[in-house]
Amino acid sequence: MSSGFSPGKGGGVVARFEAAEVSLLRSLVSMTLGLVTPGQTSDDPLERALGIGASEAPSDPVLARLFPSAYEDDKEAAEFRRYTEATLRDGKRADAQTVLDSAASGRFDLTPEQAQAWLRALNDIRLTLGTKLEVTEEVHDEIAMMSEDDPRYPAYVTYDWLTYLQDSLVRALW
Repeated sequence: MSSGFSPGKGGGVVARFEAAEVSLLRSLVSMTLGLVTPGQTSDDPLERALGIGASEAPSDPVLARLFPSAYEDDKEAAEFRRYTEATLRDGKRADAQTVLDSAASGRFDLTPEQAQAWLRALNDIRLTLGTKLEVTEEVHDEIAMMSEDDPRYPAYVTYDWLTYLQDSLVRALW
């Protein structure tokens, strides 16, 4: 049985994973979930109630990749971030939780909505890992040239596997 996704009934998707793959996915999703915890909030109670957050761009490169600035102008970017980042974080947490709730070893079915959440969560995991590894477009060449004894090898192979999973999910949804 190969891991990945295939089209299911009613626009859904069938997922197939080995137990070790599920464990790895759950670990990676949990790591990402920990990163997208609620961000900085406003000191104003009304703004907090409305989900209006802080306007500073994240200094952590991973968070900067997960929550990029929408505008080149710092002032415009800060204003946009202030009104949108809390909702973006909520969405990323919900997607990660969908993966954790639905991931099981063996074969399991995903609704179209769950499959979309998986797609977004896989993207977030890849962005997180890719940023930490400083992945470039030459990643496949790097992996091919890398010795299996290289301490980075497992992380790069994991990144490559996540890329395959994301591709198989996109194909299953089309």
